[in-house]
Amino acid sequence: MDGRESYEFTWVGKREAIAEAGRPTTKTLRPDLDESVDFENSENVFITGDNLEVLKILQESYLGKIDMIYIDPPYNTGKDFVYSDKFQKTDEELKEDMELLDEEGRQVVGLTKNEKTSARYHSDWLNMMYPRIRLARNLLKDSGVIFISIDDNEQANLKTICDEVFGEENNVGNIAWRRFNSQANVGIFSTVKDTILIYSKNYNSLNFGRIPLTDTAKKEYQYKDEKGKYARRPCIDSVRGRYSYKVQLENGNVLTENWMISEDEFRKLDSEGLIHWPQNGGNPMRKIYLSDSIRKGQISSDFWGSEFGNNKNATEEIKKLFNGQRVFDFPKPTKLLGNLISLGSPESGMILDFFGGSATTADAVMQLNAEDGGNRKFILCTLDEEVADKSAAKEAGYETIDQISRERIRRAAAKIQEEHPELIGKQDFGFKAYKLDSSNFKDVSARPDQFIQGELFDSVSNIKEGRTGLDLLFQVMLTWGMELSLAIDLDKVTGAEVYDVDQGSLMACFEDEISEEVIRHIAQAQPLRAVFRDSSFANSADKINVSEIFKKLSPHTKVKVV
Repeated sequence: MDGRESYEFTWVGKREAIAEAGRPTTKTLRPDLDESVDFENSENVFITGDNLEVLKILQESYLGKIDMIYIDPPYNTGKDFVYSDKFQKTDEELKEDMELLDEEGRQVVGLTKNEKTSARYHSDWLNMMYPRIRLARNLLKDSGVIFISIDDNEQANLKTICDEVFGEENNVGNIAWRRFNSQANVGIFSTVKDTILIYSKNYNSLNFGRIPLTDTAKKEYQYKDEKGKYARRPCIDSVRGRYSYKVQLENGNVLTENWMISEDEFRKLDSEGLIHWPQNGGNPMRKIYLSDSIRKGQISSDFWGSEFGNNKNATEEIKKLFNGQRVFDFPKPTKLLGNLISLGSPESGMILDFFGGSATTADAVMQLNAEDGGNRKFILCTLDEEVADKSAAKEAGYETIDQISRERIRRAAAKIQEEHPELIGKQDFGFKAYKLDSSNFKDVSARPDQFIQGELFDSVSNIKEGRTGLDLLFQVMLTWGMELSLAIDLDKVTGAEVYDVDQGSLMACFEDEISEEVIRHIAQAQPLRAVFRDSSFANSADKINVSEIFKKLSPHTKVKVV
């Protein structure tokens, strides 16, 4: 092997970044009813917290279930803040960076500025992105697709790690989107574009949707017959044409070479009235009807201009929603996201955005559903990053980015309902809000010699103080791989709260004391799963009694005590 060379893309910390993607999380998601909108009925999800931990939590419940992912990560311009994951720093760096340690000596996961002067400028960004991309791929359906916005600072590196994670053969394409209409006189070239990388989970299973025809494309359909407007496409090309046969024109001339379609296909199209014969005796051309193009959609180029929106449009959208205040910098326009969603997701698809930012993705999903009657759902995740001091967001009373994101969804939903009152009660305009937090369960792995007399009573319950039955329910649901959007009914049985998830997929009761009547009520409903709190039972005999009741009334129910 000595002296042999091979192609390899690596950087400082890559091995640990790969390991981090496979490392389990100890976190969970807790429901936030106060911040939710229509929590009981909505199937949309909004999560506040570090997206690396969130992606790990979602692995069981959403493995292979997401139709489309869109993310707009930090571009690493040298001014951006990137997620400071714990594995990006060496032990020595951690010791030097004590302001990022908590009282237990662990690094706080949050945001840190990634300066271009740093020796690990590119490495830190790649370490942040790599495990997230790997975990995101797991969540996609086999027919799923991911769109990633990026600029030239990390476009090449991002494409290379996507080639590694998804496979080069699954690169669907790269869109050049013009984010600015004007050109600034900066540098040799004025940078006016972003790149949108597109990767499929499995290219052979990819099922792209359609995007609406642009006004520019519609102008090509300037001819008309009894079937409607149509555009013309050449049948002859001196370079690409590879068929030879004779066709006589109305002026007597005969064409023999460079046909792009076979003679049989040409004759068939002509018999169906799908060939345009110019009155001046020019070359026959194929008809492409506007009605067909609208139905099928059209992607004419990998360059997307102003008809797909730009940064100015996006800023104006935010300002209109927030009464003229620019509460978020550099959002993406809903027109851009709407077209990407039309392309990458079916009308009943599930869309994930784990760099949620200003919540443009959620806004675009709701707008698109209103336009075409779709039933798309979104899952958004963003950090509770503090807004800048003296910013418009701060002056407007917002403390963190996630507050702005949720308010954007509320206001966008209200605007759509005002414009389309007929959709009220028919379209999902709400969301279930969750916050990333530590496990609801205490660490009970301590050895007997580690307990002291004063802590013995505390160890009776393994549930942390302040955690509710709903908190426990969702942690159990995630552990069992159940989706966060499932409907939950709450019933009172002899004063005890009994949760019913998805009409019998899971039933649970977490009261301090549970009567036999409650247990029999749950068993008689014959749910697929039943969960109880360990400290609800005084002794082992009570637990055995639960087991016996279910064996008699619902032997197929999986019973768990937590």
